[in-house]
Amino acid sequence: MPHGKQSKKNASGAGTIRKKTVRRGGREYTYWEARYTVGFDPGTGRQKQRSVTGRTQKEVAQKLREVTVELDRGTYQEPCKMTLGQWLDIWQKDYLNSVKPRTVDTYRCEIENHIRPELGGIRLEALNTHTIQGFYNRLSTETPKRGQKTGLSPKTVKNVHGVLHKALQQAVAIGYLRFDPADACSLPRVERQELKPLDETSIGQFIAAVRGHPYEAVFLVTLFTGLRQGEVLGLTWECVDFAAGTVLISKQLQKMRTGDRGYYLASTKSGKSRKLTPAPSVMKLLRHQQAIQAEWRLRAGAAWQDSGLVFTNKLGGHLMPHTVYQNYKKVVASIGRPDARFHDLRHSYAVAAIRGGDDIKTVQGNMGHATAAFTLDVYGHVTDQMKQASAARMEKFIQSVSGR
Repeated sequence: MPHGKQSKKNASGAGTIRKKTVRRGGREYTYWEARYTVGFDPGTGRQKQRSVTGRTQKEVAQKLREVTVELDRGTYQEPCKMTLGQWLDIWQKDYLNSVKPRTVDTYRCEIENHIRPELGGIRLEALNTHTIQGFYNRLSTETPKRGQKTGLSPKTVKNVHGVLHKALQQAVAIGYLRFDPADACSLPRVERQELKPLDETSIGQFIAAVRGHPYEAVFLVTLFTGLRQGEVLGLTWECVDFAAGTVLISKQLQKMRTGDRGYYLASTKSGKSRKLTPAPSVMKLLRHQQAIQAEWRLRAGAAWQDSGLVFTNKLGGHLMPHTVYQNYKKVVASIGRPDARFHDLRHSYAVAAIRGGDDIKTVQGNMGHATAAFTLDVYGHVTDQMKQASAARMEKFIQSVSGR
């Protein structure tokens, strides 16, 4: 722990508890520290002292009592001397074997971009809730970086917390820490982004605007199935059953955020596959796409890349998500909806399905949501509107039969 100013006088009645102030990274941090003896060095006879820290005197006093009990019971375990950065390296290497490659890649980015630069040099035993809370607060209010309007969004801060929290939980599980100091941190509230699905008029305009567009089939299949962008771009022909009229959603096209940053097919967001029975018009679109792709294959000859994907470029390779998105933004801007995100096609499908009479459980299955409760939470406003419309129809009926 860095050297800093220390109060000359112990806290009243606190024994070895002291209030300390240190400077790290140009900022001052004030905290409380308690030192305790765990034994004696057999060679020198000197006391072997350790310390616990916390935001308040009361917190440190409680930790000191817990350590004293452990010493009395003979269950005391020496604090871990490695730094957080060292532990994060071990955690990534040895404890993420069952995690998806894309998720591991995301964890690595959060660690290298945010956690390690600020907290990596702090020893695990010295890491406390107040220090972590200050770190989260700074992420929200830090000076914007190039191309960034503000500090990190609440959702991003929550993601950073999730990575640090998981790493510290593992450190607790194997005995490197007594407790997870990130547990008690307060996170910024994540406001759910307002849904802006295309209404019937906009959908009609959108269909007209994409007619003949190179990505017409991509856009319309997405709109009429509710697939995520990665799912529609990662759809393979082996998952399309024309005879049964079904489409199996089992993978998605993803890009690694580190390393060679290449694209690969990963499992779906939930890790589970789902089978859709799209409208006949969607299956017709896929048939047409298959015919177009067959023509491209003949023209490309030996240059054809047999990726097995439904939506490809003219050489059989995968489409670039960013290029698809840019083309989509141009289309929606042309119909007066420049605010519409590609993901809003998915929302548009869900809203249209619910208004068309699909029950929530069916919509949940088609969307790939974990629970029907989540689907209802996201699209509850649609069902509320439907209830109001139902009440209005019933009122009209009551008036007609009562003669009032």
